[in-house]
Amino acid sequence: MTQAALTHPPAAPTSAAPAPAPRGGLVRWAADRSGWLGPIAVALFAGLLRFWNLGHPNAFVFDETYYPKDAWSLLQQGYEGTWPDHANADILSVPQSIPLGSAPEFVAHPPLGKWVMATGEQLFGLNPFGWRFMTALLGTLAVLMLARIGRRLFGSTLVGCTAALLMAVDGLQLVMSRVGLLDGIQMFFVLASFGSLLVDRDHVRARLAGAADADAVRLGWRPWRIAAGVFVGAACAVKWNGAPILAAFGILTVLWDQSGRRGAGARRPWRSMLRLDAVPAFLAMVGSAVVVYVGAWSGWLATGGSGANGGGGYDRHWADGRAGLSPDSVLGIPLPQVPMGWVPAPLRSLWHYHAQMYDFNTGLSTPHTYQSNPFAWLFDGRPVSMYWEQIPYGQHGCTSSGGCAAQILGLGTPFLWWAACFALVYLLWRWFFRRDWRSGAVLCAVAAVYLPWFRYQERTIFSFYMVVLVPFLCLAVAQMLGAILGPAGCSPERRRIGAIGAGAVVLAIVGCFAFFYPLYTAEVIPMSSWQDRMWFTSWI
Repeated sequence: MTQAALTHPPAAPTSAAPAPAPRGGLVRWAADRSGWLGPIAVALFAGLLRFWNLGHPNAFVFDETYYPKDAWSLLQQGYEGTWPDHANADILSVPQSIPLGSAPEFVAHPPLGKWVMATGEQLFGLNPFGWRFMTALLGTLAVLMLARIGRRLFGSTLVGCTAALLMAVDGLQLVMSRVGLLDGIQMFFVLASFGSLLVDRDHVRARLAGAADADAVRLGWRPWRIAAGVFVGAACAVKWNGAPILAAFGILTVLWDQSGRRGAGARRPWRSMLRLDAVPAFLAMVGSAVVVYVGAWSGWLATGGSGANGGGGYDRHWADGRAGLSPDSVLGIPLPQVPMGWVPAPLRSLWHYHAQMYDFNTGLSTPHTYQSNPFAWLFDGRPVSMYWEQIPYGQHGCTSSGGCAAQILGLGTPFLWWAACFALVYLLWRWFFRRDWRSGAVLCAVAAVYLPWFRYQERTIFSFYMVVLVPFLCLAVAQMLGAILGPAGCSPERRRIGAIGAGAVVLAIVGCFAFFYPLYTAEVIPMSSWQDRMWFTSWI
């Protein structure tokens, strides 16, 4: 890797060895492209799992009753509108006949995730396959992306493809790739941002390697860091829990700048980083994220005219006739009206709308059957049942006299998640005692995704939010498996034992996924088989 090239001197020259015999054309072609063939193969496998029978069940699954309708409204009106009470039945029969009301609807999340979902609806119509198409596509591309990220992070195609395979067979990621919810879309953008930062890190170190004075080098135009800001801004424009990830990734990239300058021989790397890198990093990450976020509201900002609420999106005309910027209150606390009449009215209305969204999202405490505490999430303590149907004998292919069940359960593959708990401890040890930057990078992402949820002990929250965490858990397990396999220079016996151990873990995870697969895809199974898969009462 680049860092190793900066810190290790070249080996002493040795006598020339005879050149190896050229390999055959096909073998050589495959070897030269192994960095892509392996990831593509794993992604194709993941795509088969995600697209197979994607339109089943032909019904709204969990919160699909909200987001596909909002996506269709965005396509038709540019903002989320109200729906008639009978829309659920009509959508599944003649979707184009659904009459949208002009009255705007209050929604709790930004619109970008629904715009992404609307792409599938535009292509295939307002039906289950249409509103699930983009989540399945992004879930598949995320597997390909993780393989390449793992290869770059660990310098091994095998370890990268292992991480991707683990995500391909994770139950939670599969479920969230096959339903029309927002969290799988957000996961894709967060992972893309992380990958972009890795590419930026390698490019920066390559430029610093040839610098005469690493304290004075201006790194200039860094498109990959801007791309990272764009992607994490898109994650924020899907759901607000992308904001802590933006902060963590911003800190991570400047720390990498500091360590890169130190590795290149800078005498004052902290001072150089603060003087030359901190402000450009803020502009690249936060600036581009803000542009993307506000741009995601372009449909809402562009709407207007006559109609309910003055026309356009919810509270689009709130600021008309007002000079203030603040809402009347936040979380029930009265606020003074700040004189900000010079700010365009649409932006002040958007600010007011965001205050209401914040009030709703932080104050939501309505009890739900499947809500859970973040302490239980890593252990698969309380998965979310997104679809359930009890099927009598003789109907829908049920051949069991005791009846059958069809369920979609947002359950991470148990063996994978439990292995990830051990892997995170291993990464903490690697980062703290060995100063392994790769472990630190994965742990940074894990902390940014997971830890902020502990603030909301009273809020109604669900374990499926952790789909954003899945790629980084897979990277952690893959790194641990790479350590079990052993370094390339170890003895053949050590390598053989390591391969058996690592292979056994992967096979156990794949087998566990296969066992629970019917619960991820609403497959009709006998009730006794369903009961066999309820390992804990908290899963029911």
